[in-house]
Amino acid sequence: MNKQIIECVPNISEGRDEDKIKAITSVIETVEGVKLLDVDPGKTTNRTVITFVGEPQNVIEAAFLLVKRVAELIDMSKHTGEHPRFGATDVCPLVPVSGITMEETVVYARQLAKRIGEELAIPVYCYENAAQEEKRKNLANCRSGEYEGLKEKLSNPEWKPDFGPAEFNSSVKRSGATAVSARDFLIAYNINLNTTSTRRANAVAFDIREAGRIKTENGKPNGKKVLDENGNPVKIPGKLKAVKGIGWFIEEYGIAQISYNLTNINITPMHVAFDETDKAATARGLRVTGSELIGLIPLQAMLDCADYYLIKQQRSLGCSESEKIKIAIKSLGLDELKPFHPHEKIIEYMLEDTKVKKLIDLDLKRFADETAGESMAPGGGSIAAYVGTLGVSLGTMVANLSAHKAGWDERWEEFSKWAEKGQKYKNTLLQLVDEDTNAFNKIIDGFRMPKSNDKEKAIRAQAIEEATKYATEIPFKVMETAYHSMEIAQAMLKGGLQSSLSDSAVGILCAKTAVTGAYFNVKINAKDIKDRKFAEDLIKRGEEIYQKTIAIEKETIDFINSKM
Repeated sequence: MNKQIIECVPNISEGRDEDKIKAITSVIETVEGVKLLDVDPGKTTNRTVITFVGEPQNVIEAAFLLVKRVAELIDMSKHTGEHPRFGATDVCPLVPVSGITMEETVVYARQLAKRIGEELAIPVYCYENAAQEEKRKNLANCRSGEYEGLKEKLSNPEWKPDFGPAEFNSSVKRSGATAVSARDFLIAYNINLNTTSTRRANAVAFDIREAGRIKTENGKPNGKKVLDENGNPVKIPGKLKAVKGIGWFIEEYGIAQISYNLTNINITPMHVAFDETDKAATARGLRVTGSELIGLIPLQAMLDCADYYLIKQQRSLGCSESEKIKIAIKSLGLDELKPFHPHEKIIEYMLEDTKVKKLIDLDLKRFADETAGESMAPGGGSIAAYVGTLGVSLGTMVANLSAHKAGWDERWEEFSKWAEKGQKYKNTLLQLVDEDTNAFNKIIDGFRMPKSNDKEKAIRAQAIEEATKYATEIPFKVMETAYHSMEIAQAMLKGGLQSSLSDSAVGILCAKTAVTGAYFNVKINAKDIKDRKFAEDLIKRGEEIYQKTIAIEKETIDFINSKM
C-alpha cells in the first residue's frame, strides 16, 4: 500500500521579520517524518507562505505546533499588510498529495481545526471541502471583514466559529482567527504588469477571474449597480473558471501585479492564465512583463506549460525534462523578479532523497571510474541498460532534428510523437541503470542474513530466492524496453533526416547490445532460481526477444550498406 502523503500550506501574517519567521518554521522540523519544502515571505503583503509535507498525523502535529508558535510571536492588533487576512495563522489548508483521498483529508483537517480551537482557544472556520455548511466553503466569506471586522463577526450567531471561542477576548485580539481546509492543489501565482496602477491591474483581474465584476448601468466602475429581482448586484463573469484574482501594487518591485489563486489547475492551468491575462492587458494598453510563483508547483504543471508553448511554436515535444523546465520558466517570465530555481520550487524535485547516490547522477568519467573499480556493481546489467539509453537517445535526437528541419514543417507533429515516445523509453532505461544494481544488492543482503537455526535459514533462503527472481526480472525488463525502443531509430532510418542515417544505425546497434547484455544477465541469474518454471519462462521469452533483435540488426546493417 502506498504511503499516505499530505501537504500543508499555512499562510502566516508576518513577512518582514526574518528571525520571527525562522522561529516559527523551525518547529516544523522538530516533527519526525515531516519535510519543510518552502518558506516564501512577502514584505509588502507582510505574509509568508510555508509548505511542508509528510504522513497525515505527523503533518497535523507539525501544523498544530506552528499555529501555537505563531500565536505566541505574532500580535494581529499591530499587523498591517496588503493581503486580506483575519488571523496570525490566517489559513492552514491540507492538500492530498499521494495515497490519500480528499474525503480522508477532510477528516484530518477537521481534527486539526478542533485541536486548534480547543487547545489554543483560537476561533477556527473550516472552509472548502472541510466546510460544514455551504456558505463557509468560500474562504472570502469566512474572512469577510478581515481582522478589523472580527469582533463584530464573532458576535453574529450565523458566524459562530466551527471550533474555538466565539468572543473577541484578549487572546483572540492577539491571535485573530484561523481558517482550516482540505482543498485541491492551489497555485498562488502573480502576473507582473508594466504599470504602477492598482486600479488598472484590478481591471484586468476582473476580466479574467471567474467572479468577474459587478455590472453597472453605464459600464463604468463608478456607475450605478445593476440589481437582479432579489436586489443583489448582477455579475459579469470573467473569462476563466477556477480562478480568483485581485490587483495590487508591490512596493519592493515597484510594479503592479495581478495576484491569482488558480484553484484547479486541471480547469485553468498556469500557462492559460498567463496567456489570457496577456491578451486582456494588451487590450487595456498594458503589457505583461513576467510572472511570479508563490510557493511550490507540481512537475506536471511545468511540463504542460512547456508543451503548450512548444505546440504554439510547432516544435517537437520530445525534448528532455530539464529542457522543458527551462522553456516553461522563460515562457512565463518566472525569473523576471528573482531567480527561479526548479529544485526549490517543484514539489517532486524537493521530495527527492539527495542522500541516496544514483549512478545516473554521475558524470561520464565518474561513471566509468565507478564501473572500473573493485566493487561488483555497477556490472553488466547496469551497463546494458545505459547502452540502451544511449541507443534510444540517438533515435530520439534524429526525430527532434527531423521535426526542426526547414521545409518539413508539415511533418513536425509526426516526428514529435516519435521523439516523445523515445523520451519515455529513455527514462525507463535510465531508471533501470540503478535498479539493476539495487537488485544485485538485494541478493547480497539476503546472503548476509543470519542462519544460526532452521527458522533463520528458511527466512534467509526465501529472501535470497525472491531477490534472485527480482534480479532476473530487471534485466528482462531492460531487454524488453531496449527491443521496443528500436522502433524509434528504425522509423528514423526510413523516414527521418537522411544525413543522420549513421546516428540512427548506431542507436539500433546500441539497443542490440543492450538486449544481448541483458539477456546474458537473465540467463546467469535464472540458473540460481529454485522455481524452475518461473526461470524457464523468462529464459524462453528472453530468447524470442534476442532472436528478433538479431534480425533487426542484420536488416539495419544491410540497409545502411545499401545507402552508402
